[in-house]
Amino acid sequence: MDARLNYFADPTAGKALKHLMSAGKALRDSPLPAATQELVALRVSQINGCAACIDMHTKEAAAAGETSVRLNLIVAWREATVFTEAERAALALAEAGTRVADAADGVGDEVWAYAAKHYDEEQLTALALLVSFMNAANRLNIIARQPAGDYEPGQLH
Repeated sequence: MDARLNYFADPTAGKALKHLMSAGKALRDSPLPAATQELVALRVSQINGCAACIDMHTKEAAAAGETSVRLNLIVAWREATVFTEAERAALALAEAGTRVADAADGVGDEVWAYAAKHYDEEQLTALALLVSFMNAANRLNIIARQPAGDYEPGQLH
């Protein structure tokens, strides 16, 4: 399977993606815990059905020491006992921020308060940006039908 588009070969897309990749680096360097970042990126990608991002974030998380149990249970995080309360709050915010069309109130006050209980304002800002960033990355990959399976940890980091 080949991607429909090669974003990096297109001059306009290449310029735009340079900035998008810089934004991703800034988020990785934020005070939001790295494990939380990978879990959120993976969950958003699962919801959106972005195989390339699921491939990437599963492998990046594993390379960073994430366990296979947690990676396999992320899809059912509400029922799994392996996630911290802070991670659950981040995952709830990630889901609400990704499924905005499914919820009349978008990210509700209860979800926001749960996240705010566990993260300071700088971390919450990084979390909101990460959810938005991942939704954009997912859509770019889905539109191009970016194939999955060949990603190597560190390839885009």
